[in-house]
Amino acid sequence: MSAQVFHRETCRLCDSANVELVVKLEPIPLSENYCDDAESGRHAARYPVDLYMCADCAHVQQLDVVDPKLLWENYTYYSGGAKGIPEHFRQVSTKIMETYRPPAGSLVIDVGSNDGSLLRTFKDLGCTVLGIDPAVEIARQATKSGIETLPELMSLKLARAVRESRGPAQVVCMFNAFAHADNLAEIADAIRTLLAPDGIFVFEVQYLLDVIDGMLIATIFHEHISHHSVKPLVEFLDRHGMELIDVERAPIQLGSIIGTVQLKGGKRPVNASVNALLSLEVRRGLANMDTLVQFAGDVAKLRERTADLVDSMKLRDVSVAGYGAARSGPTIISQLGLAGIIDFIVDDHPQKIRKFSSGDGIQILPTSELCRRMPSHTVILAWVHAEKIIESNREYLEKGGLFVVLCPEIRVVGKHGDIAM
Repeated sequence: MSAQVFHRETCRLCDSANVELVVKLEPIPLSENYCDDAESGRHAARYPVDLYMCADCAHVQQLDVVDPKLLWENYTYYSGGAKGIPEHFRQVSTKIMETYRPPAGSLVIDVGSNDGSLLRTFKDLGCTVLGIDPAVEIARQATKSGIETLPELMSLKLARAVRESRGPAQVVCMFNAFAHADNLAEIADAIRTLLAPDGIFVFEVQYLLDVIDGMLIATIFHEHISHHSVKPLVEFLDRHGMELIDVERAPIQLGSIIGTVQLKGGKRPVNASVNALLSLEVRRGLANMDTLVQFAGDVAKLRERTADLVDSMKLRDVSVAGYGAARSGPTIISQLGLAGIIDFIVDDHPQKIRKFSSGDGIQILPTSELCRRMPSHTVILAWVHAEKIIESNREYLEKGGLFVVLCPEIRVVGKHGDIAM
């Protein structure tokens, strides 16, 4: 499958042309592109995921943008089926309701609502809810389950139509989708249009500082085109008539921030958490090019260490599997030199079983095949769930299998725990 890709020349947040390449990476295939045969998988097109930094506002981003219709057309990620996500959403939505107390029946809109998992809790708490998501089939299923979802990309035109037909929203959410849109200026204006005068916008994104500190390169793929930090966001929101009033670091995805925004000049004071993270970013040099250049060097070192492990597996001619047909899989395989060594991937997603991965044409089999085929090593591609995967596959470990974790650090795990490398 080929895609329409364009390379933007300016910063996504401030539109400055003063952007510089800071982390050069291997091109990767589309992460949610599964093929009917191995040959098609092996010939899947690859597209750049290099990281650039704006020298003016310090936003870190990918400038090679894949046509969003292709990214979301056959999307297979369901947030309700991801380990830990439904409970996380319940906690977040409950906290929003308790802290900001929107009136009963208030309209809550979730942009990038996926299967409606976040909105379901708001609905249970007495809110009127509306989802907006371009993944047509997922949107259809969400609506069928009772969470009305518009199968569209967010736009200013859509925001105006929703505001006119449904009135203003007391809460607009954008969880793990605020890093996905190329047209963030239009998205910001759309959110401002949707909000009631005393409404709030709540977003969750992976935090750049955690990506750097945790070597979370598996979070870099074509959907995640922005790698947010607080300083550029504060300035961006201000330009679009909004202000960040609270920001909380969260452990989800091994390092995220949850930001709360109001219209500029709103009644709520700015929480000390905002200045605290701004100060932390200054201390850590997060707005400095050198920090990202150092990160690029750390990625290269991780690649070298992984190469040594891969070479040792090749020398011993061991069988290798992958665990989890995850969105991060193509990144881990491509960036860490695993091409050609994984024999099969196990996953229980019904839309992926018996398909073949793009890039390497690796067949995806049910997880029951892990203990039946007993590969010597199994590389965990669904890296966020590594500990849970290890815990739930004791039989494989007891029979002599080894799990390999490559992100955020290299570990080989056997039945008695980590093995010295």
